[in-house]
Amino acid sequence: MVKVVAICGSLRKASVNRALMRSLQPLAPEGMEVVEAPSIDLPLYNFDIQAKGFPDSVTALADAVRGAAGVVIVTPEYNYSVPAPLKNAVDWLSRVPNQPFQNKPITLMSASPGALGGARAQYHLRQIFIFLEGIIVNRPEVMVTMAGSKFEMVDNAPTVLSDQPTKDVVKQNLAAFAKLIAKMG
Repeated sequence: MVKVVAICGSLRKASVNRALMRSLQPLAPEGMEVVEAPSIDLPLYNFDIQAKGFPDSVTALADAVRGAAGVVIVTPEYNYSVPAPLKNAVDWLSRVPNQPFQNKPITLMSASPGALGGARAQYHLRQIFIFLEGIIVNRPEVMVTMAGSKFEMVDNAPTVLSDQPTKDVVKQNLAAFAKLIAKMG
C-alpha cells in the first residue's frame, strides 16, 4: 500500500477544497491510501520561534510529509495566489532539517466557485516547489471550476464530489501521481 498525505490549503470546515480532499480516497488507484495531513493551522513563521525549537505542530506536519510516498495539495486561490496558511506551512517545512518536500512527488488540485478553478494558486505553488525540489505531476491538471455545482450538499455545505467528468479527471490525475511515485520509488 502506497500512503500519500493530503494537505488542504483551506482552514474552513465547509470548504469545497476540503470536500474535494475528502473525495480522493474512493477515486484513488488500487493500492493508494490517501491520509489527511496534520493541520496547517500553524504559528506564523518567525525565525525567533524557530531559534527556540520547531513547534510540535510543525514537526508533526514535517514527519507526515516525510513519511508519505507523495503529497496531494488541495487548495483554494486567495487574491490570485496561495492562501496564507498553506504558504506559511510550506515556509515552515522548508526550514526543518531533512527538508520533506525535496524529491517528493506532489500533485496539485484546486476548486473554486469561479471560472479559473484556482489556476493561479497552482502556478504559484509550482514556482515554490521548483526551489524546494518537489516533483510536480504535470498532467492532467485538476482545477474544479464552478465548484458549487459539482459537490453533494448537506446543510449548505459541500460533502463529496458528485460531478462525473470531474471525478474522471481526478482519477486520471491520481493515476499519473501513482506512476510518478512508482518511478521515484
